Amino acid sequence: QVQLVESGGGLVQAGGSLRLSCAASGNIAMINVMGWYRQAPGNERELVAQIIRGGTGIYADSVKGRFTISRDNAKNTVYLQMNSLKSEDTAVYYCNAEILTAPKLVRNTYWGQGTQVTVSS
Repeated sequence: QVQLVESGGGLVQAGGSLRLSCAASGNIAMINVMGWYRQAPGNERELVAQIIRGGTGIYADSVKGRFTISRDNAKNTVYLQMNSLKSEDTAVYYCNAEILTAPKLVRNTYWGQGTQVTVSS
């Protein structure tokens, strides 16, 4: 089985920074896309950022210029560097990945359990 485990969430003041990490483990043959979503109370889950193996990232307009996504393919890990945090960034952040599992190369989407990010003002 594949598991995604997030870490790095916490409480910060507006203008501060956090770095989230998500490590995938299990019978992984290949990870194509890894990304971060978030969900605030009363809102739907929304895409924050995604990155492919080649290193090209995409970002939600609300975080572009403030957040940076990166990945370490050797460690099956994706990171989200969050700078200039705003109260609007407060949410549970979920790691997401499309993974081909061994040995049959079955493609599935996996989710982490989420990590809370709270930005105080």
